Amino acid sequence: MELLLADWVFGYGSLIWNPEIDYQRAELATAHGYHRSFCIRSTRHRGTREDPGVVLGLDRGGSCIGVAFQLHHAQRRQAIAALYDREMQNRVYVPTLVAITLRNGAQLRALSFVANRASDAYQPLKEAELLRRLRHCHGGRGSNRDYALNTFHALRERGVHDARLARLVHQLLGEHRNHHTDSVLTAVSG
Repeated sequence: MELLLADWVFGYGSLIWNPEIDYQRAELATAHGYHRSFCIRSTRHRGTREDPGVVLGLDRGGSCIGVAFQLHHAQRRQAIAALYDREMQNRVYVPTLVAITLRNGAQLRALSFVANRASDAYQPLKEAELLRRLRHCHGGRGSNRDYALNTFHALRERGVHDARLARLVHQLLGEHRNHHTDSVLTAVSG
């Protein structure tokens, strides 16, 4: 597969807290025309074939606050190749140059991995099934629960409130938003 080269990469899920690439700088950015959604079935990293988990995809519509990583220009091919190895094994994503706006107002295009709606792994779920998978599924990279909590914390630490993700995390923990929940969330991420 030919690499789609870019100087910037936009992360909206695990790339925020586990980029696994070398980069020059990272800052908050908003992707336009897409939103963060638990819509990709995971049978390897966060689930199994028998009990598939679910991971985030960048899906059509709305906007999404995430992290833009500026790559070192001389090493961008290697960084992007590593991201393709990580994200494109089952072609559940489509590498796409998405329009983003940095916090200083600069507008540019960044490589991101958009949910592939033509893939069998594209699977928007009803909330009850989504929560079941987040609570119970595990794969090669760990539990689905940790994936959701790590994403929530990585955003929260950067001052980003994703209302849908926050609601899912609070339901996942079985508690309403209160001081105890915030303490649990802080302890889990630490």
